[in-house]
Amino acid sequence: MVEGTKNGCIFCDIIEEKAPCGKIYEDELSLAILDINPFSKGHCLVIPKRHVPWWHELSEEENASLFRVAKIVAEKMMNALNPDFVCMYARGRRIPHTHIFLVPTYSGDVLDRFFNAMELFQESPPKLAALREKNSMEDVAELLRKT
Repeated sequence: MVEGTKNGCIFCDIIEEKAPCGKIYEDELSLAILDINPFSKGHCLVIPKRHVPWWHELSEEENASLFRVAKIVAEKMMNALNPDFVCMYARGRRIPHTHIFLVPTYSGDVLDRFFNAMELFQESPPKLAALREKNSMEDVAELLRKT
């Protein structure tokens, strides 16, 4: 077993070559693969080779690798698939092994509509609108800086 892998983790199995994958790119610390349940053509996952549930728990070197590989693969997507943008978000909840989703996204597709809806939601509820007020922003900034 590769150091830091966990039995029963599909991503660890892929890293140990016990499970197949559509490998796109890798370096010493990270691997980019096609998602088996894609949101769009070319949807990839970027995973660290060490089993770590949350991206913010990665070492500095692993984190740099993860986001460097994500950038390389996103550039490949832009060149090969010509999407409007590449959506990126980090997960680790359903499969407790950090993974970054890279999804080529086009105007009007499901992710574009989702993010447009989220932006409208973000702008409308009074409770969220209050978070944009100067005093609220200063309070949150201070709280985060102290932690």
